[in-house]
Amino acid sequence: MMSIIKLLSSVRGFSGNNNEIDLAKQIADNNDSAAIRELAENLGNKDKRIQSDCIKCLYETGYLKPELIADYSADFLKLLTSKNNRLVWGAMIALATIAGIKHKDIFATLDTIVDTVEAGSVITIDAGVQIYAALLKFDEYYDKVDPLLMEQLTKCPIKQLPQYAEKSVGSIGQKNKEEFVSIIENRLSECEKDSQRKRIEKVLKKLSKLQ
Repeated sequence: MMSIIKLLSSVRGFSGNNNEIDLAKQIADNNDSAAIRELAENLGNKDKRIQSDCIKCLYETGYLKPELIADYSADFLKLLTSKNNRLVWGAMIALATIAGIKHKDIFATLDTIVDTVEAGSVITIDAGVQIYAALLKFDEYYDKVDPLLMEQLTKCPIKQLPQYAEKSVGSIGQKNKEEFVSIIENRLSECEKDSQRKRIEKVLKKLSKLQ
């Protein structure tokens, strides 16, 4: 079978991301663990373009079939201290896709996740919120993770709030429902667009049915 590396955009001279998305779909459809292993091994390739294509292909696979990339959580966690920001936010997305599977490993390095979120780009923070929401579904992490999620909901730019509220609502229970609703309702007046307000109101309506 042809090396997956030879099929990457940077090797074939392609532009854009469609090639890696297509490759990820093929990998997921075929449960191609050998391709995943090769991509993970090349996260440290001397060519940064190949590194970028590899992480893109890995997290796109994670969207489709997270269990295929779950065993490489340690590789993704190592990338959080990389000087290459593309690898940092790509690794955060990959971790977000597998947070429900590898929650113990990810929680064990929560301080690194938090530091990455605090210093990160919008994409990094988006993935961080998704990780917090995934961890919050496990009672044993509540005391540490709930304040982190609530902080992001409180301070994020208003244009991110609908997305964050939607990502978080499935992790909200009786213990934190009141605080979550209070934060969201208090920020409704900041909404710059009707679409933002409608998305947030939809989340609040969903929570109103929580018993």
